[in-house]
Amino acid sequence: MNEATPPNRCRIVLIAPPGVPAARIVTAFDGGDVASLILPENGMDEASFQAFAERIVPAAQAAGYAGVAGDDDSNAGDTRIAGRVQADGIHVEVSKAELAETIEHSQAKMMVGTGGAKTRDDALELGETRPDYIFFGRFGYDNKPEPHPRNLSLGAWWADMIQIPCIVMAGSDIASVEAVGATGAEFVALSSAVFADGTDPRTAVATANALLDETAPRFED
Repeated sequence: MNEATPPNRCRIVLIAPPGVPAARIVTAFDGGDVASLILPENGMDEASFQAFAERIVPAAQAAGYAGVAGDDDSNAGDTRIAGRVQADGIHVEVSKAELAETIEHSQAKMMVGTGGAKTRDDALELGETRPDYIFFGRFGYDNKPEPHPRNLSLGAWWADMIQIPCIVMAGSDIASVEAVGATGAEFVALSSAVFADGTDPRTAVATANALLDETAPRFED
């Protein structure tokens, strides 16, 4: 997390898309408040993913961000890599039983977050294992300007009912952070809106923070 006192409203989580150069990710770090950076495996083999994470995670941590390694369809290899690169957390999208096992073995050393829920029942099942957060959305599917309505609905319901924090995937338009912030979700995930070709990551993060400052509801202390 950033050394400065974090804002008392929805905060940004960055998700690195496939093929984004390390330098573009680092550029985003100068755009203002960000809670964490998730580095999906994005189809890389284990050695390539570890080398990539070794370049990015220390830079993220130096900037005050939590570095999280993981992917859809994660496996034990991701957990090992997260440990090797001294990441702050691991993101896994697996069955409830596998999630519970990962939490049992890893949560004392790092955050364990999860996603993949498509319904309220799915989310509640995963929530029973007490992950550090639940993610509503799918990596790489933020290809429309607005957030997916299902993710907004699940995020609003979860934020109102459950104490475990949630992250909701925004759309490809930076202004979509407003819709996510309005749900009461603790975090909004940004990927293509920050890292698409022709976008300045630093400016995109700064713009997102300004929009959240203006429109996102404040949380109770």
